[in-house]
Amino acid sequence: MILSAVILSALSIHTAGAAAPETVNLDLGKTVRMALDNNSSVKISAAELDAAKANLDQAKGARWGSIDFSHTSGRTERYQSNVIGNNHSNSVSITVPIYTGGRLEGAIDQAKKNLDYYQYGMSSSYQTTRYNAEKGYYDVLQAANTVNLDKETVDRLDEHLKNTQAQFAVGVVAKADVLRSQVELVNAQQTLTQAENNYEVAVSSLNNVIGLPTATRLNLSQGLEYKPNDYTLDNCVTYAMANRPEIHQAEASVGMAQAAQKMANAGSLPQVSLGASNAWSNDTFPGQDRDNWTVGLNITQNIWDYGVNAAKVREAKANVVKAQESYRQISDQVRLAVRTSYLSMREAEKRIKTTEVAVAQAEEDYRIAQLRYRAGVGTNTDVMDASVALTTAKNNYIQALYDYNTSTALLEQSMGVPVENE
Repeated sequence: MILSAVILSALSIHTAGAAAPETVNLDLGKTVRMALDNNSSVKISAAELDAAKANLDQAKGARWGSIDFSHTSGRTERYQSNVIGNNHSNSVSITVPIYTGGRLEGAIDQAKKNLDYYQYGMSSSYQTTRYNAEKGYYDVLQAANTVNLDKETVDRLDEHLKNTQAQFAVGVVAKADVLRSQVELVNAQQTLTQAENNYEVAVSSLNNVIGLPTATRLNLSQGLEYKPNDYTLDNCVTYAMANRPEIHQAEASVGMAQAAQKMANAGSLPQVSLGASNAWSNDTFPGQDRDNWTVGLNITQNIWDYGVNAAKVREAKANVVKAQESYRQISDQVRLAVRTSYLSMREAEKRIKTTEVAVAQAEEDYRIAQLRYRAGVGTNTDVMDASVALTTAKNNYIQALYDYNTSTALLEQSMGVPVENE
């Protein structure tokens, strides 16, 4: 198998001459857990969920009315009489809504749907963070494997250059062969330098996702692997439509818009509340006169407001239509996302099988080209071409594995596969 020769299970690349920063050992599961624990998006979603719970408590509490108390103490001097007196006054009032035309019920329904929205938002944040962590992990693996492959290419070309120089020294090959070999080696070294820089960027990006200092060195214990799955496109789409949190958020948005319409309709209906109050005051603290009590029924209704409430109702109806169309749009987007990631995964899976064979063929082709060149029946160009073909074949194999793993992770995120922490 060529898998072990190309894909390393433990990867740790260090920059020569730099002070060694802290090294953290990671596997894919630990990477995801760290991202969930430290990612700002998850913490923001948690705060939004707490706020939605508090909003629901407010809406429910408004059904029972309120009890208010006030107290005022003062000292006054009457004008021209020089009489100084104290005054202490108190009041207690109770207001209980009896009928609101659906305004309070609509507020409660809206708060419930708002809570649903942010609960699914929390799930969406978990799933997005998991995908970003997994992709970041695969990005580092891809970059590290590319560095290792480019090092292998440099070593191979360096060995060939030494062989060419030895043959030139005895007059077997022309100077042009030495020069071509030197140029190819320098080009490979430049490619390696770029790959090492890409690795550093990938590590820094992953550190940022999981909450580590960007300079932290990473030792990844899992390599790029091919793990077959039995997903079918129809099952993936069906699962996504039932579980993708963004779809449920869109449903909650429709419910919120309908509740808002109910509240707007209440603006033209009577508002009935029961009220009771008691007030007492005199110049002795805290106040002794308690005969000022009232109990009554309060009824108010909007008779005419120059079309303000009617405009609110029209606005609410338009927002319901908007929410319904957004739900349909999001559902279509989810179907497309699932289909796209599924097809990308299967396409990468096919490439894994074909490129694995291509690597074995390219290795044999390079071996034969070297033997022919040493025997004097092949050309230096044949060796260079075979080397390029071998590097390309191995890069294609690594890319296929990377694409398969990232497409699988994206497919699961598109389907709404729950995260363990949810």
